[in-house]
Formats: sequence, structure tokens, C-alpha cells
Amino acid sequence: MRVAIIVFPGSNCDFDLYWAVKEILGIEAEYVHHDETSLAGFDGVLLPGGFSYGDYLRCGAIARFSNIMTEVTCMAKEGKFVFGTCNGFQILVEAGLLPGVLLRNESLHFVSKFQKLKVINANTRFTSEYADGEVINIPIAHGEGNYYCDKKTLADLHANYQIVFTYEGENPNGSLEDIAGIVNKEGNVLGMMPHPERAVEMLLGSADGLKFFKSMFKNFTESGEYAR
Repeated sequence: MRVAIIVFPGSNCDFDLYWAVKEILGIEAEYVHHDETSLAGFDGVLLPGGFSYGDYLRCGAIARFSNIMTEVTCMAKEGKFVFGTCNGFQILVEAGLLPGVLLRNESLHFVSKFQKLKVINANTRFTSEYADGEVINIPIAHGEGNYYCDKKTLADLHANYQIVFTYEGENPNGSLEDIAGIVNKEGNVLGMMPHPERAVEMLLGSADGLKFFKSMFKNFTESGEYAR
């Protein structure tokens, strides 16, 4: 398996993803610049956190027009996996690959801390190593993580079991129904505001994000196995 980590101007969590994927799980990973026009030979795509294009206009609004996003969209339509964390999630909703929008935090403050999450749907290819209702501890770091959608979209999210993670104990940003992460109807595109790549070793304070990556690589690999 070969994974592309997209690097936008202002990305700052690309190395975190690389470490989690390459060094912890032994999956082949490469950085791909936002100006590239091909993702040939890659089996999946990861969109990192950060502040692409300085979050001008709206978070993710400019990055969504990068050359590489045409290829990311094609891969999503082909059924290959696409994962976006934090700013990556923001880019996915701006690109129309996931429904809804990310607004300014209700407090209008940037929030950076460990946050309890509840696994709402463990029956996805990104979460199969977890149990339904499992509470995990994953870092967050964002100023625009307040997920919002209209009533019809929310009803669809519930009907199709697309809500994957919710904030547990407290809502750090005002997100609608405590939503922290969602998946598309087809089940191959997932976005979440928390950073599972920052929780893959106890040295970092939590290894609860490791099951996320194990699930993803296990279920999107023909052999059904990850390297380590």
C-alpha cells in the first residue's frame, strides 16, 4: 500500500501523519505537493491539519481549488480512501466530498487540548478496531471546528449512520449535536476535527488514535492486513 500525504501552503501536521503512517505502522507514505496533478500509484490520500493558505476567506476555501484536489476527488469517486483531519476535514467539506461546514468555535477562541470522543459508529472501515460507544482520548487544536449542517443533511447523516465520532463530556466548539467526525455515504471518505495521528504512542499522552489507522489500513488493503 502506498499513501499520499498532501502538503498545502500552511500545512503543519503533515509530518505527524507521516510519522504515524510510516514509522509506527510501516505503511509506505509520500508527501505530495498541492500543485501536483497526479496521484497515480497511490492507494489512498491523507489531508493534514494546519492553516492552508492562512485560512483566508474561510478555512479550506482556497485549498479546495488546488490542482491536486481534482485528483483527490477522482480517488474518492473510485472508492479509494480519503482521510482529512482538522484542516483536512475543513478542506473536504469545502470540496463537497463531505456535507456541512466548519464554523468559528462558539467561544471565538482557539482550543488546543486532549478531548474525550465517543465512537458512535464502529461499523466503518475507519473504525472497525473500536467498539460502539468506546470513549477515546484524542488531541484537538482548532479555531474553526464548529460543525454545522441544515436539518435535512442532519437527518441524512443519522439515517445513513454517517456520524462516526462525537465529543464526550463537553463540547469544545459548539458543534451541532457534538459532532466531531463524519463519513460519506459510500464509506470511503472520513473527516474529523481531532488529530488521531497525535495519539499513536503513549509517549504522546495517548495511543487511542492507533486503532483508527489500523482500521483504515486493514480494511482498505486487499490482504486485510497492515504492515505492523
